[in-house]
Amino acid sequence: MTEVKRVMSIGAHSLDAELLGGPLMIKYAKAGAHVSCIHVTQGRLEDPNATEEQKKAYLEELLETNRKAAEDLGGDSKWLGYVSSSMPTEEVFAERLEKMFTEEKTDLVITHWRGSMHQRHIATYNAVTEAVKSMHRKGSNIKLVYGMTFEDLNAYVPQAYFVLTQAEVDQWFKALNEYRIFRGGVNDFPYQQYYPTNLKVKQIESGSDGPTVCYMYASVIENQLW
Repeated sequence: MTEVKRVMSIGAHSLDAELLGGPLMIKYAKAGAHVSCIHVTQGRLEDPNATEEQKKAYLEELLETNRKAAEDLGGDSKWLGYVSSSMPTEEVFAERLEKMFTEEKTDLVITHWRGSMHQRHIATYNAVTEAVKSMHRKGSNIKLVYGMTFEDLNAYVPQAYFVLTQAEVDQWFKALNEYRIFRGGVNDFPYQQYYPTNLKVKQIESGSDGPTVCYMYASVIENQLW
């Protein structure tokens, strides 16, 4: 893992980047890599009666949560400045990502699989994949894998499995629990049950000897596994 020096996990919304790439970020950070959670959009306070001051405070709180979660994983975070209603075209989005990857000398990108229930997840998949494809055409060796979340499971095929130590599991869940939604404070999806259970499911599935996560290779880009 020491050959990878720059890792970016790119999620459409807050918490996505941490779910998708958290385990690999932890492992690469421990090996000396610079790792980052990249958040494409941020949520907004939906209360129609909310004041501008309340909306600003909500965003500031969310950005602070982003920072804390990334720090827990051993890295940093960046918001690309978009909200759901102001997403760019995929062409513009891909061009911006390619520029960022090139300037940052990114070695590995982790993002959404396209089989998602969310259009912004799909748009993020499309833009990231196109950016990496463009870089490959220009001779770059940048790598791309798709992480797994419960929202992106349509035709998702696990291909690479990574066993986590208990300390790594604890570190990952410390980051995830920075988010109120993960703690059950926003909706009733059982995050606290689903993701620990999935570690056990992937352990059984892969025949490994500990908590396990999985990733999918970007087969539309690479002609061999690495």
